[in-house]
Amino acid sequence: MSIWWSLHLRREAASVPLARRLLLGTMETAGVDPDVSYDLSVALSEACANAVEHGGDTGTGGCSEAYRVTAYLDGETCRIEVADSGPGFAGERPAAARVRTNADAEQGRGLFLIQELADHVHIGNTPGRGGAVVS
Repeated sequence: MSIWWSLHLRREAASVPLARRLLLGTMETAGVDPDVSYDLSVALSEACANAVEHGGDTGTGGCSEAYRVTAYLDGETCRIEVADSGPGFAGERPAAARVRTNADAEQGRGLFLIQELADHVHIGNTPGRGGAVVS
């Protein structure tokens, strides 16, 4: 079964569980293993929470009130992308530079969790538009 969807969500905390529930329902419909579905839904929640908190416009005239979630499920492959219009990641290696593993930290564990829960993770900037993208 092949399923594709894309959401444009407001940068509000209430959008995070909405995206998570939609992903869980999609994966259940596609027959994805429940443990895999749970791990990917947690990774999606972390990426969405980052977009809500950090994904604001930097004054370039973009829409600072929204971010985008896209999911592709095709056979054994599931690809999820969260993109925002915020300042993006600074430097050449955002994943290595930004991921903190300090369990006592109040913030900064989301990207680490995403990398631990998913098989392949790309963390970077949206080409040509600014903003961060996690896929």
